[in-house]
Amino acid sequence: MATREITKSVTGILRPYKEFVQGLGLKQGDQIAYFGCTGTCTPFVELLAVTVRGLHVDQVFVPLLDEAKAKKIQYVEDVGMQVSGGPAVLSPKLLVIMGGLAMPMMPVTKEQVRDLAGKYGGAKLAGVCFMSMFEKAGWLDTVDFDLMIDATIDPVIVTKK
Repeated sequence: MATREITKSVTGILRPYKEFVQGLGLKQGDQIAYFGCTGTCTPFVELLAVTVRGLHVDQVFVPLLDEAKAKKIQYVEDVGMQVSGGPAVLSPKLLVIMGGLAMPMMPVTKEQVRDLAGKYGGAKLAGVCFMSMFEKAGWLDTVDFDLMIDATIDPVIVTKK
């Protein structure tokens, strides 16, 4: 990783992601595959997916690294991008690895992610995490991201009555 840019807020996550994807020159029908934990990563995947919806690429969510469970991500009117019930066949031009996979107790290793990236040869590899999860898990010495977005959620302010 050579270039570092410091941004803020949700747009600081989405704008660099969209610019990166646009720079790949993907065509209609090319595929982006997001790999993450069910539940916790899914809303962030859908947020990333809505950012590039205008490119008309196919987008897919894969729970953990279980490619047999891949599901299409589709636009739902008045809702946004949603993981649908439909199965998907993988042929990604971009793999997006979510930081939840690097959390303790997840059944995914950095070597499995490296090997997954190698399986799709010329596909680009992006990582999106919070609170330096890839670094804390020691993944950066094994997984060679073309783009890594590491966001910080700090402070978190909770107000109760």
